[in-house]
Amino acid sequence: MSEGAGRPVAFFDLDRTLLRRSSALALAGSFRAHGVIGRGQLAKAAAWQLIFVARGVSAEAVRKASEEGMMILEGFRVDDLRRMVASAMEPVLKPLVYSDPLELVQRHKERGEPVYIVSATLQEIVEELARELGFHGALGSTCEIEDGVYTGVSLRACHGEGKAAAVRELAAREAIDLAASTAYSDSHTDLPFLEAVGNPIVVNPDRKLGRIAAERGWPVLEFSELAFPVVRRLWPALVGIPLALGAGAAVWAAHRCLSGGRAA
Repeated sequence: MSEGAGRPVAFFDLDRTLLRRSSALALAGSFRAHGVIGRGQLAKAAAWQLIFVARGVSAEAVRKASEEGMMILEGFRVDDLRRMVASAMEPVLKPLVYSDPLELVQRHKERGEPVYIVSATLQEIVEELARELGFHGALGSTCEIEDGVYTGVSLRACHGEGKAAAVRELAAREAIDLAASTAYSDSHTDLPFLEAVGNPIVVNPDRKLGRIAAERGWPVLEFSELAFPVVRRLWPALVGIPLALGAGAAVWAAHRCLSGGRAA
């Protein structure tokens, strides 16, 4: 942890911290409509999501899922994905945003602290959300891009230790004082991310993170109110159907689970 190296910032996890559920899961209808995934892949992934929702997935399984799931993006244009996410922002993503973290974001800004979203979700998706919600920047998982097209090769899995490493790299690049910075998250798999800063704050924690927070005296917050009213959705909510583009929501992990492989 860097100390006295610059200004403090605030880092917010995305799924179940800033959003009520998985961002990639919420985008399932749009991904299906644009041909990123097929109907068969959705059906296989549904079984794996039961484990994911129960928070019974290991950090290693989620890391592998995030990396291997990048293969689905092969041949898909980056600009097309950005447009798809932008079109889903109002009807699909913003209705999942909690109001409490947005209030915290404003407080950090008033203190002159930049705010970032940090997530295992694909970088381009996280960037669009950060831009829409007024964050200064975003860190997500990255896929190799050639001539504006995804190759399917994972470059950075922003999960577990990888998430903490991404934060430290940003701190070194932007002269951020991590010892004076704050991080918010809900999952025990984000423990390295929370330990990377001087002010870790736990939000809607899973059981294991709740125990750790109690042992270490970390603040615990409960978010429940949504920031934006739900008027209508362009696609039905596909609860129980995950995607490879978010933390743990992976078609390849689902395949392993269904075929008897070790997914958790």
